[in-house]
Amino acid sequence: MSDNALHDAFFALHHGLPRQGPGSDATSLRLLAAAGPLPARPRVLDLGCGPGRSAVLLAAEAGAQVTAVDLHRPFLDELRQSADARGLGDAIRTVHADMGDLPFPDGSFDLVWAESSAYSIGFDTALATWRRLLAPGGSLVMTECEWTTASPSAAARAFWDAHYRLRTTAENCAAASAAGYAILSVYRQPETDWDEYYGPLAARADAADPAVPGMSQALAATREEIAVRREHGAEYGYTGYVLRPADPRWRTRPETAADAGLVRELNEAAFPTPDEADLVDALRGDGEAWLPGLSYIAEAAGASPAEGCGGGSPAAYALLTRCHVGDTPALALAPVATAPRYQCQGAGQAAVRAVLDAARARGERLVVVLGHPEYYPRFGFERASRYGIRPGFEVPDEAVMALMLDGSAAVPRGEIHCPAAFGV
Repeated sequence: MSDNALHDAFFALHHGLPRQGPGSDATSLRLLAAAGPLPARPRVLDLGCGPGRSAVLLAAEAGAQVTAVDLHRPFLDELRQSADARGLGDAIRTVHADMGDLPFPDGSFDLVWAESSAYSIGFDTALATWRRLLAPGGSLVMTECEWTTASPSAAARAFWDAHYRLRTTAENCAAASAAGYAILSVYRQPETDWDEYYGPLAARADAADPAVPGMSQALAATREEIAVRREHGAEYGYTGYVLRPADPRWRTRPETAADAGLVRELNEAAFPTPDEADLVDALRGDGEAWLPGLSYIAEAAGASPAEGCGGGSPAAYALLTRCHVGDTPALALAPVATAPRYQCQGAGQAAVRAVLDAARARGERLVVVLGHPEYYPRFGFERASRYGIRPGFEVPDEAVMALMLDGSAAVPRGEIHCPAAFGV
């Protein structure tokens, strides 16, 4: 049997299915919302579009002008028919091209979208290759299959190692940060997203003719994949990432021992009393609360690293320290400080995003913050009470917020226990 016969059998097995990978319209809409405000007529690039479920949704829901790319022409034909049937023919352009070698100028798109397709060139290659396509303020949305346990079984690892080398959420977050992206959102896709893919695929497999050249092998591989998911689905899953190139105005880095004095000066300048500066000093001396590498500084990109920002002072600072929600380890975000001369310019946001991304790369899961409810939701924080998380003191409900760093829905419940330095 030729490779072409097997290739054709696989595509025949998938033709006409609503999806070519785990997903749902609900997940697509959630990721679209996390990408933030878009222009009135956003330019969207849908890579590995398949028959175009996402392309049609983006054109219909975001009013987007979608360029849909795939290497399999019959999928593009399906998309063309679907777009015309929905009255979206003018909003969707199909392009037959390799997503690893795209014929588009730099800065061509406000949103680059890749659901269940980046694996074909690899997560790291996708991060590096597609960044140039983003216009200023543009976002990259990808979904990626990854381990959801630190110790996958030998059977699950053997299956995936033969097809695609999975990593953990922490490892993929670290890769995104190293590639120069800020992480706007991480979303662990629900099991129902797999059902939307495997349900129709399994029905198609049951009805397929194994006598077609290559089909028996395609059916065997498909049924093995579905069986592995059924037996080991708790060990891996798809995760959605919403990424944006880091703000080039600010250079972020972990605090060093030499920065302690400058950090104190910044906090004294940013707040009306020295209380926050004293809090940082007290936390730095608490071996159980202080976590090396989770205190971050933002510096103006044009400043000398040796001199810091504007004559030796960092522009902004953000600190995460160990706390607990019930008995579960978590992180507390406090303080966040921006030097007066740099306020309202994005320095504080850069410091917060950098320290949250560093926490993701360490495998931390939960962050809580007491702060302005108008400010912190831009980082993904939500009212903590909706998760059953509560402070041990009186404070307005909307001011206590929580963020699941790995996108997991398994949020611990209970009372927040902060380090002693917080005095609560």
